[in-house]
Amino acid sequence: MPLRSRSASTIAALGLAAALALTSCTNASETAPAGPAASGGAAAAFDPTTVAKDDALAEMVPAAIRSKGTLTFGSDTTYAPAEFLGPDGQTAVGYDVDLAKAIAAKLGLKAQVQTAEFAGILPSLGPKFDLGISSFTVNPERLKAVNMVSYFNAGVLWAVQKGNPKNISLDDLCGKTVGVQTGTIQENPDVSGRSKACVDAGKPAINVVSLKNQADVTTRLVNGGIDVMAADSPIIGYALSQTGDQLQTLGEVYDAAPQGITVAKSDTALAELVTKTMNSLIADGSYTKILKSWNNTEGAVTKSELNPAVSQ
Repeated sequence: MPLRSRSASTIAALGLAAALALTSCTNASETAPAGPAASGGAAAAFDPTTVAKDDALAEMVPAAIRSKGTLTFGSDTTYAPAEFLGPDGQTAVGYDVDLAKAIAAKLGLKAQVQTAEFAGILPSLGPKFDLGISSFTVNPERLKAVNMVSYFNAGVLWAVQKGNPKNISLDDLCGKTVGVQTGTIQENPDVSGRSKACVDAGKPAINVVSLKNQADVTTRLVNGGIDVMAADSPIIGYALSQTGDQLQTLGEVYDAAPQGITVAKSDTALAELVTKTMNSLIADGSYTKILKSWNNTEGAVTKSELNPAVSQ
């Protein structure tokens, strides 16, 4: 199964929040711990009024959502530059946040992006959140549990301290200390699988440091508390740009896969509407404009799809 982003290996039921997280619920006032990847580097504030409302699409908005006038998104705001908290420690920013605002504006609504722990978003779709936008990799497990609207492509990338002073090699991580965000596919099945291979070969297991916030993982690497870290490619790129030339990539991006906006499995109509809305944003240039403002056009897609086919 393609590795990447925030994912898990087995989902027994939707109520198993940790498993659902497979690659980020709290209050919007909660802030991500300070760290090099959590501060600065924000693009200019996105103005959703620049997105033209599509009356035809707006007519398709479910009555319950139209009556409240907002689309509520769950997002783990610790994953710069996709979604993180700005300098005030409360306002969500990032290209996912801007896309959420654009989707809402296209439908004549306002976006409400609520900070949530990654593992708690999918189980809360419907009761708490209309949608989830938090760098969710599209994979078979998630597709069994929720609807997913593709909107971005990302792969796995690794980083070490500048100059790789510990001589870390991806070909042999046995006995090394590896940092990952809790619930990501980097944690499981990527690093967990590598560790099992080490043990099966009679070598020391990988010492996995799993932290809830990606910013904390990055900080730990900068400080030398871990040997290497793995995350989504745009997150690693951003971390490098925000740590004062203290980190460098290790190896190349691999297992690129689509990311998706998540919708409750029971709400196919809303999922179809979000797909049409994303394609409208792609067509009118708003989508590209947002990604360009965050220097992440490399992950752009030319078409949004509902529940795209992905390999195991």
